[in-house]
Amino acid sequence: MKTFRWIILALVLVLAAAGFNTALADEYSDTVDIFAKSDAVKPFLKNAYGYAVFPMVGKGGFVVGGSYGSGQVVARGKVTGTAKLVKATIGLQAGGQAFSQMIFFQDKRAYDEFTSGSFELGADATVVAITAGAQAIAGTGGASAGVSAGPATAKQAPTNYHKGMAVFIHAKGGLMYEAAVGGQKFSFEPSK
Repeated sequence: MKTFRWIILALVLVLAAAGFNTALADEYSDTVDIFAKSDAVKPFLKNAYGYAVFPMVGKGGFVVGGSYGSGQVVARGKVTGTAKLVKATIGLQAGGQAFSQMIFFQDKRAYDEFTSGSFELGADATVVAITAGAQAIAGTGGASAGVSAGPATAKQAPTNYHKGMAVFIHAKGGLMYEAAVGGQKFSFEPSK
């Protein structure tokens, strides 16, 4: 029974952290600016068809866990809609953390796949962390992660698109141990 209470508490903390995401225009541009400082991200910002930016993703769990974040989707320099990120996990995990995430779309096909309504990053997705120590969270269900000493060092692992997408994260805080299964799922709502 105590384990169940811890699970509920962890999920409430994740949802509460995600609730602090007040998705203002400044929040999105500030997040993009943070990623733009990374030499690994600069070519993607310059050449990508578009991207999704999630200023705050909250993650927590104890055996059962989850993540949540809301973001903005951009194609060819224009905001095309909003996206929600949800991830449920079960397995060996404990803790909580917050991070920002950007997903770059190589071309219109990748953008269309992401905005199709219900997209999921597979466990084979490669995630590159742009801050030191973020390797511990870099993954969507056990995926490999790039290593980094931080955006200012220019010593980040090189990355390429995988299935037309490239994923970068920036750790904001927290500590979490995770060896769990599950992928990030995204929903898209077009701008009106």
